[in-house]
Amino acid sequence: MKSFKFPSAYSILFGLIIFVALLTWVVPAGHYQMVVNPLLGTEVPVAGTYAVTEAHPQGITDILLAPIDGLWNHRTGQAAAIDVALFILIIGGFLGITTKTGAIDAGIQRVTGRLAGKEELMIPILMGLFALGGTIYGMAEESLPFYSLLVPVMVAARFDRLVAAATVLLGACIGTLGSTINPFATVIAANAAGIPFTQGMGLRILLLVVCWCLAVAWVLRYAIAVRKDPHHSYLPTLTNTSNAEASPEPLDFTRTHKIILMLFACAFAVMIYGVSVEGWWMAEISAMFLGFSLLIGVVARMSESLFVETFIDGAKELLGVALIIGIARGIVVMMDNGMITHTLLHAAESLVSGLPALIFVLVSWGLEAILSILVPSSSGLAVMSMPIMAPLADFAGLPRELMVTIYQSASGVINLVTPTSGVVMGGLAIAKVPYSCYLRWVAPLLLILIIVNLLILSLSALL
Repeated sequence: MKSFKFPSAYSILFGLIIFVALLTWVVPAGHYQMVVNPLLGTEVPVAGTYAVTEAHPQGITDILLAPIDGLWNHRTGQAAAIDVALFILIIGGFLGITTKTGAIDAGIQRVTGRLAGKEELMIPILMGLFALGGTIYGMAEESLPFYSLLVPVMVAARFDRLVAAATVLLGACIGTLGSTINPFATVIAANAAGIPFTQGMGLRILLLVVCWCLAVAWVLRYAIAVRKDPHHSYLPTLTNTSNAEASPEPLDFTRTHKIILMLFACAFAVMIYGVSVEGWWMAEISAMFLGFSLLIGVVARMSESLFVETFIDGAKELLGVALIIGIARGIVVMMDNGMITHTLLHAAESLVSGLPALIFVLVSWGLEAILSILVPSSSGLAVMSMPIMAPLADFAGLPRELMVTIYQSASGVINLVTPTSGVVMGGLAIAKVPYSCYLRWVAPLLLILIIVNLLILSLSALL
């Protein structure tokens, strides 16, 4: 009898699309009245206005169209995740060009040589930087390029690909969990709740610090164990190989390599500045990386044919990741087309209404966690749930800023593992870490984070 093999990310996501399609046949369709929130500039649901509407069950054709609509909605003619998918392909080309120059391999060898004996210091430093990006501007899709960058660095330091993936994923997600001024989570949720986003800042900082320390300790413990004995790795042997391991001989670190790496680092610095200060999104970021690809190709004196061939090969490496993002977005499209998104939100409204304060916190957290699986976008979840959930906190005698923090906590924890997130599945695919391996490794930490978050939130409600 053959042993069970965990399905691929593609199969998991497509299975979820089928499951949601089945739900549209049994869950009543419904809709809230929507009004424009002038602070958000978008429509939000009005509490107490839910009404059952005509059913929109989704069939086989809709199931097959869902991944397509996840990239480009053929019904509305609007882009869904196509901008993110194109960003991924251009990032692949950018990384392919940079890798072809040999600058990354030479730079990695120089860094690992200087960090000999203290490589583990990279983990808290990098996780701190990613957490900073998460708490300030909700670093999500912007983190995807760093997976390819860190994998050879971590493997050359005798860790494994899981350490590289966890450093990026846990770092950025913990930062988003404890968002302080994140405009895509904290600000949107607070505005939808009708309060200043600065209210509740202290509690969110506490969650950020505590959860970051737990995550760093978890990754460090595993990384050190793998370096001492590779058999402690959760990954199959083949997924731990890298180009850095295949080139043990000393590499020349030339002046051209230094210039290329400076441009490489500059590209990410410009990206962070553009997103956090100038309000860039995928189109502007993609164009910027395309520009830096051309600049690096000129510095490396690449011929036109070599540049084009290398860029295309790099994009092909991440084609699967781009497809994963579209499929993940297709789940949300299926829920919206089936008109069950608001029905599930109404069920949450009915469940928590009138509960005592402590029970309200626990149940609300669980509901936000469930909604986070269905709506992995932090901004999308804030716009959808806060206008309903925040007023309910008034009846429980709790401040609305606590409801905002409950939403952030639940969304942050669940987005560490949810298969409906293109960032989670895409990042793991780039790092070549099987989702099943990551899930087994992170499960105990996930349980610890849930307990700690609920404990802190419950104590806050009682004080």
